[in-house]
Order: sequence, then structure tokens, then C-alpha cells
Amino acid sequence: MPKDRRYIFNKETLTYEVVRQSRRSRVFKTLTLFAVSLLLAGFYFWIYVSVLGLEPPKTALLKKSNAEWSSRIEVLNRQLDQYNEDLTSLQMRDDDIYRSIFGMNEIPAAVRNAGFGGVNRYAHYDDIDSDGLLKRTAVRLDVLTKKSYVQSKSFDEVAQLSRRAGEMASCIPAIPPVNPDPKKYRLSSGFGYRRDPFTGRSKRHTGVDFALKPGNPVYSTGDGVVESVKFELFGYGNQIVIDHGFGYKTRYAHMKSIGVAEGMKVKRGECIGLSGNSGRSSGPHLHYEVMYKDAFVNPANYYDLSITPEEYSTMVQDIADASERITLHPSHQKRRNR
Repeated sequence: MPKDRRYIFNKETLTYEVVRQSRRSRVFKTLTLFAVSLLLAGFYFWIYVSVLGLEPPKTALLKKSNAEWSSRIEVLNRQLDQYNEDLTSLQMRDDDIYRSIFGMNEIPAAVRNAGFGGVNRYAHYDDIDSDGLLKRTAVRLDVLTKKSYVQSKSFDEVAQLSRRAGEMASCIPAIPPVNPDPKKYRLSSGFGYRRDPFTGRSKRHTGVDFALKPGNPVYSTGDGVVESVKFELFGYGNQIVIDHGFGYKTRYAHMKSIGVAEGMKVKRGECIGLSGNSGRSSGPHLHYEVMYKDAFVNPANYYDLSITPEEYSTMVQDIADASERITLHPSHQKRRNR
């Protein structure tokens, strides 16, 4: 049947009559039906959302998926909390125990947290992360990754030093530079700020002064290599600097005479010269310094003045005997053994 025709039953003639519809009428009816359908759909949506308080199916699915991912991120954050706590414990143990044992400086917080300031590298999260949860998690993960890397490198350094622990133990400046006989010396000046004996002004004293008569033996406080031997008329006078390795150096100043030369290897307890009063000095004394990684540190933290003069003398004698046995020619050694 053509779409522009309609058949109506005429009760009077008892026949079907053809009624033709205009094109405009058909278009109007179609548009009217479409508009009514839209109105009914909108009315249904309004009833579904506003009156019944329900959400569209697609929105509900998206919210469900978002809730699932938020839960997963929360679980990840709880794991990161535990990892951060464990890492903090490792950092404290590393700084307070491991690095302290080997005389290593603590790793500054600025180094552990470096690389996360300045440029906003997480700006791309702003458009997709309304509550900031994903962005905060990404930041925490990056921070923990960097801290873990720094901690791993620190453990590598400690492990390397631990393999050389025996060598390091003999190199650290761990004894007084003179025999600690209280009858022969006194500590005339300690480490830190003091009144300068020449200018009267407060000035940092970078070592300790052992006041004693000229001519007393001065000993190396650890194994090392003589880095420099020089004289300063208005400074340290006759002085020796020994490089002990592992970041340690020691200076012995105002000496009367020097018994070593640059490049010589020395042992802990080996005599390197005699105390004196050379250079800019207010009286006979030995000025002794300890430097760690080019920074002056308090020498009193390394030596023990409670050692008895007898024990110190025995140690020095043992070193001298060992050195003599090493330097003696084998034929001389045979004659000596006879």
C-alpha cells in the first residue's frame, strides 16, 4: 500500500474509500511524533534521576570502576607507608651505625630528597585526577624510588669499606701523637674557638696543642703516606702532613726537626720527628690536627689519653722493632739472629 494513501470504510456506502495524505502532513506527523518521543524520553530521564535519585547506567559503571581503582590506589598507599617506614629505619641505622663505624659522614637530607623540587613534572595529572590521589601516589612512589637508590649506593660504599676494615683500622689516627706521660706534657689549647695569643681576638683553633719541651719524639697516629714536609716562618714552622687514606689526614706543626720525607710510608707509632717551637709559636708545643674529607675535626675524638706511658712505649717499641726487621738486609738479619 502506498504510504500517501489511507483507506477509510464508509458506513453509508459500505465501501472503502481512498483518502490521500499530503507530503506536508506526513512530515508534520513524523516531526510531531519525534518531538513527543524526545519529550517522553526527557521526562523519563528526569523521573529516573531527580525523582527516584538513580544514576544513568553509564555513570554508575564509571563510578564503580573509579571506586575500584581508588581502592587499589589506597592499598598501594598503605604499602608505600610500610615501605617508607622500613626505608626510614634503614636510613637511621645506616647513618647512626654503619657509616659512623667507618667514620663516614651522614647523608644529608637534601641529598636523599634531591630532584623533586622546581619544575612541576606531575602537571599532566591535574586534568585527570580531580581529588589529587593519583598525583600524590605518583609523587610518593618517585620519592621512595630515589631514596631507595641513594640508600643502595650508601650500602655499596659501606660494603666496600667493610672489605678493607682491617686496613682502615690501622690507618685511622687513633693514638696521641706524643707519649701521654702527664709529667712531660699538658694540653695547652683544645679544638674550637679561643682567644688568639697574638691578636687577642676570638679565633677558631683547628687542632690541639701539646705543650712540652723541645726534643720530645712525635709519632704518626696512623698508617699513611707523608704528603708534605715544609717550613713556614710565620705559620706552622716545621710541619708534616700525612695522608692516611679513607678521607683522613693529620698535621704535626712547630716541630724542631723532621725525620721523614715526602712520599715515605709510615706506620702508626713510628717516630716522624721531634717537637719544637718553630714558626709562629708562643711557646714550645706540638700543634696536632686531624682532617676528615678536607674538614677539620676534633682530634680528641680519636685518641685516648688514658693509655699509660708504659703501654704507649711498648707499642712504639714494637713498631720500631718491626720496622727494623723489615729494613734489615737478610744477611744482617742472619747475623743478628745468631
